[in-house]
Amino acid sequence: MAGKRKYDDGCAVAHGLDLIGERWALLVVRELLLGPKRFTDLRAGLPGASADVLTQRLRELQEAGVVRRRRLRPPAGSWIYELTEWGAQLEPIVTQLGRWSARSPTMRHDAEIGADSLILSLRALFDPQAARGLTTTIGLRIGEAVFRVDIADGRIELARDEADRADTTITGDARALAALLRNTRTLDDVLGTAELSVDGPADLVERFLAAFPLPQPAPLEQAHDPA
Repeated sequence: MAGKRKYDDGCAVAHGLDLIGERWALLVVRELLLGPKRFTDLRAGLPGASADVLTQRLRELQEAGVVRRRRLRPPAGSWIYELTEWGAQLEPIVTQLGRWSARSPTMRHDAEIGADSLILSLRALFDPQAARGLTTTIGLRIGEAVFRVDIADGRIELARDEADRADTTITGDARALAALLRNTRTLDDVLGTAELSVDGPADLVERFLAAFPLPQPAPLEQAHDPA
């Protein structure tokens, strides 16, 4: 395998790209922001990355001090990957990048999206003004993944965890929930189908979805001929 390319630039931004700028590296970080994962879980979240490429990215991120690998205590005994304390500080960078990218006029809204990236998009899209007066705990079940979303006082907290006392639990596939967030489908379209079900008041789900308005797309500037 060829050596990793470097920018050979004293700028801290360039050095940051040396650390996480390789293809799939920042997406590995994204997959670990909500907690540790096994290699197989990372493969499931990044189906476009081959096992060899993912192994290489994980090795590089470990060498950079962004990710660490450790074995769980028995009886599990599995090896997991997790962000270091320094690596976890990438969270606001990933969130801000997602918020910035959501305004792209060329963003594909019909592309597949994984469970973790969908949940993290909630943090990027969350609008405290739109969520004013909303205090709730929402449970989300996307495939085999479970998440808890807490909204209170204009803030949002996300966790890969069971929501034991959820006001509403939404169960469905990532495509259906993404369509609701992107306003390409309505709750009435998917509610009660095999794609999505709700255990709790539907009006609370509507209020919850309204807390994540899509930003206005950035203008796509055209070249102007001065002649």
